[in-house]
Amino acid sequence: PSGDSVFAASGDIATEVTRIADGDAHDLEALRKLDPDQIDGVRPKKRLGLFFWFAAGFFILVVVLAITAPWLPIKNPAKIVGRPRIAPNSQFWFGTDALGRDIFCRVIWGARASLAVGFLSILFGGVVGTAVGVAAGYLRGKTETVLMVAMDVLLSFPALLLALAIVNFTDSKTILTVSIALGLVAVAPTARLVRANALIYGQKDFVLAARLLGANHVRILRREILPNIVPPLLSFSIIAIAVAMVAEGGLSFLGLSIDAASTATWGNMIVSGKPALENGAPWISLIPSAVLFLTVLALNFSGDRIREYTDVKEG
Repeated sequence: PSGDSVFAASGDIATEVTRIADGDAHDLEALRKLDPDQIDGVRPKKRLGLFFWFAAGFFILVVVLAITAPWLPIKNPAKIVGRPRIAPNSQFWFGTDALGRDIFCRVIWGARASLAVGFLSILFGGVVGTAVGVAAGYLRGKTETVLMVAMDVLLSFPALLLALAIVNFTDSKTILTVSIALGLVAVAPTARLVRANALIYGQKDFVLAARLLGANHVRILRREILPNIVPPLLSFSIIAIAVAMVAEGGLSFLGLSIDAASTATWGNMIVSGKPALENGAPWISLIPSAVLFLTVLALNFSGDRIREYTDVKEG
């Protein structure tokens, strides 16, 4: 090497190159330890986060308690077990209501009806909305026009008023009726979401390749379109369950939800405890309100985190 070369101190160029490469590898490893997501060629790792697991754990606990309520060692939610309006204590953890019933037991049993309304309504809205959205987004043409006009008409009605009209028209205050009413409200938003994703994925190269290979419509929908629609639909459905549970509470305030005399729900428990807010027994209404709030918060946070986790951004 020449006298001003970086290799002047060594007669072996290979040795110098090896030393420089070892140094670069050492620096790269040190940088990887500091921030592995910033190394060129390494994609940032997506994490659900600790708060997601807290939220999901709380919701799973509520679901498990609701499912196992008949076998838990708790009192009958309809039975009077003490004096009315007993404040929370070691015997009655959430106190008693205006009739002397155990609020803790009623909250657990009320979760069964509230969760049932949330799940059934979104199941109904999800199935119908997905079918409409896939048909509109994949088939296009006149089919899309007719279906989306119908969805626009459905969206033109205020959601709560539409649910009120359905429940009032049927004059039936059961879990099934309320679930169908709220599920019908969820059909149009679900259809629009699914249609948008079907339009996007219907133009992807892998779908075009499947068509060129002779795949029929059913196979393309089942193998190519629907699997890509599931992640955004899942996150939307989780949040929609929370909305349905709150809507059931709104119907309870208007006296058009599940009959409180036959089935306890968080909504009708909040309504029945409203007079006690002014009579020195706020826990009758506030405790089911707090449980509903925490459950809805857990669902909203979980849905948002799942949406971010499953979101795929093309570079």
